[in-house]
This record gives sequence, structure tokens and C-alpha cells, in this order.
Amino acid sequence: MPDTTTGFGFRRADFPQGFTFGAATSAYQIEGARFGGAGPSHWDTFAATPGNTVRAEDGRLACDHYHRWPADLDLVRDAGLDAYRFSISWARVMPEGRGTPNAEGLDFYDRLVDGMLARGLAPWATLYHWELPAALADLGGWRNRDVAGWFADYTALVMARLGDRIHATAPVNEPWCVAWLSHFLGHHAPGLRDIRAAARAMHHVLLAHGRAIEVMRGLGLGNLGAVMNFEYALPADESAESEHAARLYDGIYNRWFVGGVLERAYPEDVLEGLGPHMPDGWQDDMALIGQDLDWIGINYYTCKRLAANPESPWPGLREAPGPLPTTDMGWEICPDGLLHFLTRLKDLTSGRLPIVVTENGLAAATPLEDRERIAYLEAHLGAARQAIAEGVPLAGYFIWSLLDNYEWAFGYEKRFGLVHVDFETLERTPKASWHALRRAMEREPVTAQEAR
Repeated sequence: MPDTTTGFGFRRADFPQGFTFGAATSAYQIEGARFGGAGPSHWDTFAATPGNTVRAEDGRLACDHYHRWPADLDLVRDAGLDAYRFSISWARVMPEGRGTPNAEGLDFYDRLVDGMLARGLAPWATLYHWELPAALADLGGWRNRDVAGWFADYTALVMARLGDRIHATAPVNEPWCVAWLSHFLGHHAPGLRDIRAAARAMHHVLLAHGRAIEVMRGLGLGNLGAVMNFEYALPADESAESEHAARLYDGIYNRWFVGGVLERAYPEDVLEGLGPHMPDGWQDDMALIGQDLDWIGINYYTCKRLAANPESPWPGLREAPGPLPTTDMGWEICPDGLLHFLTRLKDLTSGRLPIVVTENGLAAATPLEDRERIAYLEAHLGAARQAIAEGVPLAGYFIWSLLDNYEWAFGYEKRFGLVHVDFETLERTPKASWHALRRAMEREPVTAQEAR
């Protein structure tokens, strides 16, 4: 059993009134893609290709959340959290990506959203967390400009059904992963290493975001945001070459997507490399991409040390090891980076947009007495509190993740969950971090004066 005497050094009362605490998951990582009439996604085909994922593991079963969702939502409620951030599987709702919807899939999300509301949890929906229907991948996927229209149609279908009960919605989770990680580095589906494919995906994923926002505004929906992942780029040494490398990495990873969505412009230093490969007329799309939002989401995990690699074509970067302790992913634990991005976004938006930490967490192998997770979360929530004290309009914080789950190309080896999952029996066991969080989330008694 976990050591439930270990706790966090903060309480809910240390944060502003109305601050949202939640946990996050994604559909392919927990639901079980083989259930409920879901069509194949490009992750199924990616995982079926030798060498792409650990032991060729995929998300066909995952955590079987498709059948076990009531108990999983009980875990969110019983931890004292306010909200649950989940994603909707495009391949479950529209098995071919277009055309006839899957009634069983829509019914599942109906039950799931109603289950959240019945437990007093605010539903935070993500419309795309990397599950492109395989039929659309056959048509070029994110390289094909038509993907923005396909995504708009999918958004209209889903939000016409669920939008009246969704508290907050973001179209796309982590566009850098959708585009660069998957089309330039080749680590995620579709597993391409092609600069032209990457440039087009980098633009089309933001065009799809813009079209989805447009559709949801047309349906009269509000509380719409964008969720982007950020990585703190640091020079590997004090040389001018490393400074330049870190700046360029920041441009590709961070400034490209923030620039498109919040400033309607891409960074010039990144366009030097990607410009020749961009789709014709991309400049005409920037107003659509940069529509007004109601909040901005930060997914933050780590920093990266960069140096120049003159032997390599553009961008000519190499990663260097750093001095900080690392997680099971090999990622340095750097809460200063979270403070950096919270402050940066506040300055970029002149403080006009609420900011939400939509993902933050670590992979740790210790199954139940997970002191590393408690220390990590406490350090990053400390950075969040400092940001609030410095005037950042931080409105919420979501822990990744509720459950140990399918960690994409790493299979089932990396455990990010507050709750341990035995992948043989699928039994759930709350870890020490879940118990510590439950105590921290306890609400202070309301005094008679406050009640008045």
C-alpha cells in the first residue's frame, strides 16, 4: 500500500478562489480502441510496423476505460478535483474520418460527459489528441490542406451533440507533436522524416485549429482555447553558436505555434528553413488561425539543452545532457521553465487571456510510494504559485495523468499516473500522490462571516 502519510506542502486554500484543479487523459491512451465500433487510426498502423513502438504495443485495449469509465471518474471525484480533461477519438466518432458517424461512439461520449456532470466535474474536452483516422492518413493526413475541412466537419458533429455540456474545449492537443515530432523526427504516427511534410503539417494543424474555433463560435459555444506544449530551450554552453541553437529550437517548438495562434505570424528564423516547403498561399490563412480565444493552455514537462550541429542540414541542432535530475523519460526536472512560460504568455497577451496549465507530470517507475511524483508536482505547483504572485492570470492546473496508460511509442513502460494500473488485470490502485492530492484538495470550512 502507498505511504499515505506523505503529503504536499500546499493546500487548495493557497490558490485563488475559483482556481481549477483537474486531471487529464487522452482517448487512445486509456479507452481501448478495439471497442465500440471505432475505426483504425494511424496509431494502429504505426504500432503494427516493426520497430515503431516498444514490443509493438498499441492502444487496442489500453486501460479499458471504455468499460471502466464510471470507476475512473469516481477516482477523479474522490481526489477532490474540480475538472476532468479528456479527449474525443475522431476514429471512434467517425470511423472513416468523414461520412457516416458511429452512433455507438457518440453515445459513449454522451455517457462520459453526463457521468462527469453527475459527479460535479467540469468537462474539459480536447477534440484531437493524435488519433487521425487511417482513412484520412491514406489521403495524406496532415500534409493535405483538406484535413482542415475534415476536422471542421468532425468538430461540428461532435459539438452539436456534446457542446451544451462541455465546460471548455480546445481543438488540438500539442500541435508540435502532431507536426514536427511526427513528420520531421518520425517518432510518432505517421512516422515521417520529411521537411516538406513537416512544414505542411505545421501549418495545416493550425489551420484546422482555426476552422474548429470558427465552427464552434458558429454553434454559439464559448470558453474555447488552444493547448500547446512548451519546452524550455537553454544553450548547452556560453557560445554564440549554442545561443543561436537554443533560439532556433525555441522558434520551432514554441514560437511557431504561439506566433500563429496569438500573433497571426510565424517566426522569421524558422521560416528561413521551412519557408521553401510551405504550402502556396499560407499567408492568407493567418487571420483564420489567429481568431480570438478565451484561454490559453500550457503543457509543460521539461527543458532542453541545445548546441549547434554544423554537420547537419537545417536546423542544424543537437541536444546535450544537462545537470538536473531526470524522470523515467530522461527529461530534466526544471520547474523554472514553467514559470518562464507562464510569465512569457502573460507578457505576450498583456495579461488579457486566462492561462491554464493543461498538462504537467512525470514518469516514475516506483509503483505506489511515488515520492518522486509528489516532489515534482509540488515543485511545479510552487512555480505556479510564484507566477500568480507575480500577476500571471493563471486559472487552473491539470495533472498528467489520472492513470498509468499507453505512452505512445514507449508502450506501457512509462508510468505517469496518479493511479497505478496493473496492465495484466487492469486493476486500479491509487498511489501516494493521489492520496496526498486528496488531502491537499480538501476545502477549508466556511466561516459564518464568509457565509454572509
